[in-house]
Order: sequence, then structure tokens, then C-alpha cells
Amino acid sequence: MATYPASLLILNGKGTGNDLLREAVTLLREEGVVIHVRVTWEKGDAARYIQEACDLGVETVIAGGGDGTINEVATALIGLPDAQRPALGILPLGTANDFATSAGIPESLDKALQLAIAGKATAVDIARVNDTTCFINMATGGFGTRITSETPEKMKAALGGVSYLIHGLARMDLLKPDTCEIRGENFSWQGDALVIGIGNGRQAGGGQQLCPDALINDGQLQLRIFSANELLPALLTTLTRPEESPNVIDGQSAWFEVVAPHGMTFNLDGEPLSGDHFRIALLPGALQCRLPPDCPLLR
Repeated sequence: MATYPASLLILNGKGTGNDLLREAVTLLREEGVVIHVRVTWEKGDAARYIQEACDLGVETVIAGGGDGTINEVATALIGLPDAQRPALGILPLGTANDFATSAGIPESLDKALQLAIAGKATAVDIARVNDTTCFINMATGGFGTRITSETPEKMKAALGGVSYLIHGLARMDLLKPDTCEIRGENFSWQGDALVIGIGNGRQAGGGQQLCPDALINDGQLQLRIFSANELLPALLTTLTRPEESPNVIDGQSAWFEVVAPHGMTFNLDGEPLSGDHFRIALLPGALQCRLPPDCPLLR
């Protein structure tokens, strides 16, 4: 490992007490691997640390946290000129770890850290919303977004991804559809949507495979809409047998445009974005990411 170039680990502040992570970093440093560690405290820290990573000349910036941390780091990397952009490594330390799980990142911290430092860098797509905000995994709208944003932090810490389901069952009063129109390449739909998933990756909300065929290097976004016709029967069929549900609408496009007459909120890998118009477009191959050689998200 001593021959590998330096990395900078951007660690979500919630992970600072992780003794296994501290041990893994220490062991690698003893082998001669240079790992700089920075801890985030508030929004904007990741972008500042990435500028520091450029000054240090590291070849990899490792996002240590959940989907939100990975997305914040990836978004900040996209803001750099191509020639200065380090590769992205992933160290899953969050509640759901949807992107890391679907990408096949090892659960073991020491193995995940070694992959993040020494794994082969592969060009992957990233999605940009309204020419400003990015996401690497998925944008979700509707009932699931409201549940994800309202699930208490203590419940997530204790129960992990299943906490979203438990909180959702307790808040059926939020089960209201979003009226919207969605357009893409050779795609057009309008109606009442219970859940919307626009995926570069495959899963969100603690393991829900909203876009099961998505790939992160094919230049395409996957769309899945759960329409709200006959609301409760639709929900039950969709959750148990989505392939049989007439309320599931699928699409594929390099871009999608969503217009909502009364406004709505999308969750971009943990970052809420509200408005009445969203244009979501892929930046193909914009980011180098260190992933397993058998990563299911690669074509």
C-alpha cells in the first residue's frame, strides 16, 4: 500500500467516535500510506476541504459518511476544473448507505478504505438539477421524500434503514400525491404521483429499489413513477409486486423535466430541494470513482 498516492478523507462529524475507523486509518499510515483526515461540522465544509485537497495534491478524496456526505463531496468535486479533479472514494458510515450498498462497496471499514485508496478509478455519470445542485445516486419525490425528511435522527441511529418504513406506517396522514408533469427524451406523463424516483443509482430510502435497472456509466437516468390511482390498493401492490402493478410507470432519458403547478420537494441524496420546476440532466463520465471491479452499477 505504501506506493499509493495520498488521499484526503472527509469525515462526517457523526463518525468521529468510530474506533474501528481510527484503527483502520492508523494501520494504513503505519504501512506508509498518506491519509489526511478532515471532519465536517456544517454545510460548506466539504467544498473547503476539497480545495485543500487540491493544494495538497492528493489523487483521491474519500467521502466518509452516508449518502448525503457522498453527494456533498461529489458535488464539490464537480465544481473543480477537469484537470484538477481528484477521484472519489467511498467509505459508508451512514444510516442507509443506499449508494454504497448498491455499488457493492464492502461493509468492512478496512476493506472499504483500501478500495477507496487503491481501487481502480472508473468514470461515472452525475446528475445536475437546474444547473446548480447535483446528485450521484437518486432524486426522490412524493410520499417517500416526506417520510425520509421527517424520520427522527434517533430512530435512524437505532434502527437503520427500516426506520423509514416504520415511521412511514405511522404517518399515513402524509400519503398525498403530487400532481405534476414529467417530460424526457421520448417520454411524457402527467398525473398524480405517489412516489417519483429519478435514478442514476438504484435504491433510496434505506434499501428500496426504486430504479432497479439503473447504471451509473450509461449516460441515462432511470425514472420510476408510482401513480396514485386508487391510492391504497396502488400502494400495496406497488410495495409487494411492483412488476405487476399497473400504477408503475418507467422511463429512461439523459434528462427529465418536472413541472408541478403547486410546487413539490425532491430529495437529492438527502438534500431537499423545493420548487415548481426541475430540470435534471446527466453529466456523462464527469467524475472518476473508485469502485469494486464487479460493481453492479457499471455496464
